[in-house]
Amino acid sequence: MARAVILMMDSFGVGEAKDAAKFGDTGANTLGSILKTTQIKLPNLARLGLEKIAERSQKNPGPLAYSLGYNGPIEAAYGFADEISFGKDTPSGHWEMAGLPVCYDWGYFKNLKNSFPEKLLEDFIREAKLPGVLGNCHASGTEIIKDLGDLHVQTGQPIVYTSADSVFQIAAHEESFGLERLYEICHIARKLVDEYNIGRVIARPFIGTSGHYQRTSHRHDYATPPHEKTLLDYLIDAGHKVIAIGKIADIYAHHGISQEILSEDNNSLFSETLKAFRSAPDKTLVFTNFVDFDSKYGHRRDPQGYAKALKEFDDRLPEIEKLLGPDDLLLITADHGCDPLFPGSDHTRERVPIIFKGQSIQPQYLGHSECFSDMGQTLAKHFGIKPLEHGKILGDYKQ
Repeated sequence: MARAVILMMDSFGVGEAKDAAKFGDTGANTLGSILKTTQIKLPNLARLGLEKIAERSQKNPGPLAYSLGYNGPIEAAYGFADEISFGKDTPSGHWEMAGLPVCYDWGYFKNLKNSFPEKLLEDFIREAKLPGVLGNCHASGTEIIKDLGDLHVQTGQPIVYTSADSVFQIAAHEESFGLERLYEICHIARKLVDEYNIGRVIARPFIGTSGHYQRTSHRHDYATPPHEKTLLDYLIDAGHKVIAIGKIADIYAHHGISQEILSEDNNSLFSETLKAFRSAPDKTLVFTNFVDFDSKYGHRRDPQGYAKALKEFDDRLPEIEKLLGPDDLLLITADHGCDPLFPGSDHTRERVPIIFKGQSIQPQYLGHSECFSDMGQTLAKHFGIKPLEHGKILGDYKQ
């Protein structure tokens, strides 16, 4: 029987999407920006088709300015995909990949200052029994705790902020405010933002002292549930198992999940993925989100850090490939872009790579997918469950 593992490289875009102009993202290219500034070598991803993807996904195809360090035959089925969901946020990308495009608009807090409605804040302060809140603006998570961390510790008022995504984020000090207390008020906020159609409330805990605050790995996302079933639900319905590693369970609001495994950083996430897949029985999907690419390097506009994380990820790929049995399938993809050289600090509307590797998969060019759901449909075929409502099967199988 079949197993599969998904390595979701959070924010690893490969060039502007066909509708990038609609989002103000013309020219965005996460991989391209990293290559321009670092000349990194990624021989394993190149062996699986990434260099070809980067060439073909551009509007004006041509050779990459820099080689990724591999010149042999491609060993995987590869292509790229555009998104049809209305947003460029994390849930939309993940849900669409799992067969459920988000073809409606999320609610957003668009004002850069005084971002949240007065009633929302008043209700939040009253129901959470808070002395008040700080922030109430669009902000970088690392910058706002630097600016307001001292006042937060002094007053006990949590820091609330948002971005171009459909989010209500709450930052608080783990020790002076309390981690469980932060989670408690996030639950309250989740109920309050439902009427505004907000995708996620995010707990953003931090530690440290004045001038030395840093976010911790205890982030927690409180997402609105998917509006219909996804691939994960259908797998569970068919008696399969879904192991969610990292923030996957949060993104799907814990729907369609058999087991959740948390970890702190990309390297630990990779180790947990190997451990889980090594012991996973037949009919199991192991699904991991590698969050560092997005949260630590994309949003912080750090191409050097992004490149280092990519190199570490690339170096470990042979470890997962060695675990693939005759009927196993590896999918490497992304959910959106976050170009580290693009103005601002938000996600960028980009195409994402599609890489399928398995002993039963013929190396081939899969072409340009018009919808992320092609990946979910292909996985449904792989697992032998009923077809999803969206997407088409990519490539061809030997079995």
